[in-house]
Formats: sequence, structure tokens, C-alpha cells
Amino acid sequence: MSRNTDGDQIVSNATRVASDDGKPRLLDQVRGVIRCKHYSIRTEQTYIDWIKRYIYFHNKQHPEDMGERHISAFLTHLAVNRKVASSTQNQALCALVFLYREVLKKEMGDFENLIRAKKPQKLPVVFTREEVRQVLLQMDGFHWLMGQLLYGAGLRVMECVRLRAKDIDFGYGQIVVRNGKGQKDRVTMLPEIIRDDLQRHLQKVRKIHETDLKAGFGAVYLPYALERKYKNANRSWSWQYVFPATRRSIDPRSGIERRHHISENVPQRAVRKAIRNCGLTKAGSCHSLRHSFATHLIEEGYDIRTVQELLGHKDVSTTMIYTHVLNKGGKGVQSPGDTLFKN
Repeated sequence: MSRNTDGDQIVSNATRVASDDGKPRLLDQVRGVIRCKHYSIRTEQTYIDWIKRYIYFHNKQHPEDMGERHISAFLTHLAVNRKVASSTQNQALCALVFLYREVLKKEMGDFENLIRAKKPQKLPVVFTREEVRQVLLQMDGFHWLMGQLLYGAGLRVMECVRLRAKDIDFGYGQIVVRNGKGQKDRVTMLPEIIRDDLQRHLQKVRKIHETDLKAGFGAVYLPYALERKYKNANRSWSWQYVFPATRRSIDPRSGIERRHHISENVPQRAVRKAIRNCGLTKAGSCHSLRHSFATHLIEEGYDIRTVQELLGHKDVSTTMIYTHVLNKGGKGVQSPGDTLFKN
């Protein structure tokens, strides 16, 4: 038994995984369905990886020959032996449910025998205004711009790196977030403090784009069928990324050499370094700036429904978690230690 170099062709007794009858291989079928549903390439890579692990865990049996019992055994192994987080186990479950329901067209049961990893109840890490100020002062250049967008506009890190020139509306002072979490668009504010610096940054990015065009490149990835519908849109300035990568790369789906957006690792490393340089003890991250954005708006008296829309939350109950900071001293109760020696 062996695998080919890209890890897709699993050669085993289950010849249906890589059949010679003209039928697409299993993983190619999975990719096809994922792309028809317009899932992101990250979701595609994650689902493919979990399906491979599932097949190898069961000694390369074909998924059609397995069912709920095998899925439960695999997920229980992840929880008990691998001790994965509940979110990781749920991610694996989503991948396998997708495989059986959408690709193999088989309905799964309720997984009654599944041992689930316990989901911890965690509160978000929130910085005070002074702590946010200290963190942002440690950043400069486009890192500072990204930090201001995470905190000042409440963007998720991937929403930040995927911003395109056309999504910045300087006239109305707003940012349009396209295809956010749940494939939803929303509008949030453009912080005034970065307006001039962001315009100067975009001028530099435009020069990079013009250089790419002269070199015979300059085309950027367009979602769905827009590249076919609008023939020259992929080379237009409006579709270019606000934070482009420093070099061109090969698109893993099309094989075309393009300049993609910057990796999310760049702002993540910059924020971690800034937090470390500040000497803060809180285990913060890029998402902590977004948490702080929401909490500070609620502290200032903004309606929670407004904050919900700015964050792009599907349910207001998700936004409600930020009200925990308003309950000073733990549920708003004053410590008896503070009143013990008062007259």
C-alpha cells in the first residue's frame, strides 16, 4: 500500500478511492462538491485533511464501507487518545458529515455512542483602552494600520487581510466587509485616525500593482464566476488587495501566478510581539483587539444590536458575552473585603 506525492490517491483494497472506471477519485469528488458550494480553500484543505485521517485510521477502508460506528470510533479516538479540543473534534465531525451527506449521499444517525470533547466556557480576553493604546504604539507601518482596523473597525484578522481597494469608502468613512463569517457582507466604520496613512499606503500598493501589470501579471483572484463575467476586472485597481503579499505565488486551484493578500500570520505575529513588548500579562491576540472594540462600544453606551451588526454576529447572544466586563468586580457585586474596615 502506498500514496502518491500529493497524498490524494490512496491505494488500498478499497479500489473505489482511486478507481480506473473513469469515475473521479473520492477526494476529487469532495473537492468538486466543496467548490460547487463556494466553500473557501481553507475549508477545502481542512475537510480533505480530516477525511484522509479518517481513512487511514480505519486502515484505508473506503468510506462507503463504513458508517456511524466508524465515525464515532474515530472521533472518540480524537477526544480520548489525542485529547483534542472540542472545536477540533467538531471540525472533524463536520468534515465527515459533509463527506457522507453531500458526497456519498448517505444520512448519518445521531452519534449516540460518541464521546464528545467537553467544550470549555471561556470569556474573551479584553484589553483596557490604555492597554490597547500601548499595544498599538508598539506597531508601525502597515502593521499599525492593520492593528487599527482590528480594533478601530472590529475586523476579524482574515477580513482584514482580504480587504480590497474598492471596499474602503473614504467618502462615507466606512468599510464594506465582503463575504465575512457565514458568507455575509456588512458595513463598519473607517477609523478617522488612519485615513491619511491608509491613503498613502494605498498609493504605494497601487505602484506595486502597476509594476506587476508592466511585467505581464497584475491579475488578482476573483470570487465565483466574476473573472469570466467581467473579463478585465481581475487586473483593475479596485479589486486589488489592500495588504498584498510581498511576492507573487501560484494559485493552488488555478495554477496561475498571482499576487495574493498577505498571510494572516503577519498581523498575528505583529500583535503578539507588540503585546510582549508592552509587558502585558494577558494572553491576548488579534482577536482580543476585536473583543476590545465591542466591549468599549458597549461601555460607551452604544446599543448592543448596533454592536452586533458591526461585528457581523448572527445572533445577539454571541454579542452579549461582551457585557461581562460591565459587571465590575464580578457580577457587579462589591467585595466585602473593600468594606470591612470602612467606618
